[in-house]
Amino acid sequence: MSVDVLAVLPALARRLGGEDAVLAAAERLSGGASMETWAFSMEIPGQRRRDLILRRRSAPFDPDASRSTSLAAEAALIRAVRLQGAPAPPLVHLCDDEDGLGECHVTERIVGEALGRRIVADPRFDAVRPGLARQCGEVLAQIHATPPPAAAELKTADFLVELGRYEDIYRASGAERPVLELAFQHLKASAPEPVDLVLLHGDFRNGNLMISPETGVAAVLDWELSHIGDPAEDLGWICVNSWRFGRPDRPVGGFGDYADLLAGYEAAGGRPVPLRRVRAWQALGSLKWGVMCLMMYLSWSGGTEASVERPMIGRRVSETEIDLIHLLEAGL
Repeated sequence: MSVDVLAVLPALARRLGGEDAVLAAAERLSGGASMETWAFSMEIPGQRRRDLILRRRSAPFDPDASRSTSLAAEAALIRAVRLQGAPAPPLVHLCDDEDGLGECHVTERIVGEALGRRIVADPRFDAVRPGLARQCGEVLAQIHATPPPAAAELKTADFLVELGRYEDIYRASGAERPVLELAFQHLKASAPEPVDLVLLHGDFRNGNLMISPETGVAAVLDWELSHIGDPAEDLGWICVNSWRFGRPDRPVGGFGDYADLLAGYEAAGGRPVPLRRVRAWQALGSLKWGVMCLMMYLSWSGGTEASVERPMIGRRVSETEIDLIHLLEAGL
């Protein structure tokens, strides 16, 4: 759906704030082939300026062809996890046909930093960094305790389902990477036993967390990959080395240790999760990211994508292979 967002935002500001509300500022923050993120502010006479975030799908959503949820489902998830105490940005408005923007929703803009490299290295975060891993465990316990909203219609996947899905993608590519082959075979043979499945964020990692230099985790962002699955999937994903931003010595997001993550999870009511199970999902996370990187490279080398970002990310498959070797040598 082709829409001039800047032209439509003044009307949205009036709908949200009344006829006297005016659009004070707007800028596009990021976006890909199908999703846009806009920051905008509105001013209402006699009230403080209100800073908001608009997430908008710019391409048609096909639930059968996509792993992501609809933005209406995201809105339902945000409402649900906030009721459980998890720090998600407050939902302001789920857009409809009257707004003329297509599929989108509006949330409050949370103050903080989301760039992973700054979070692990910037001195502004020195005071809160030692507590971030424990906070992440606490937040994940809140998310996992949330009853999945029926309106979200979430997909379900366990360890072997996820492993099989990515192996199918890898086989279809025709690639032959010995380390990836070894990882597929090892993880297939040593898959953890099934457990009760819960609501997952699905992309819980450094880079999708808004961090305040005063209080730590201020909000969990980007709920589009939420699904039903093994609690250790979320716990393992934040430990994947690719999300440590140059701090491999701190396995949780580049800022903390496994023990703090798991202690925070249990203290907030999460069922105990063995470290070995977390590391199995961490290995599957590295393998998944390796396959994703490989597919990005192949889309560029095959001529279907011209973006320079594709081959740049594609080069990172070698990083995931190194990570997998270390995990396999350590026995996970």
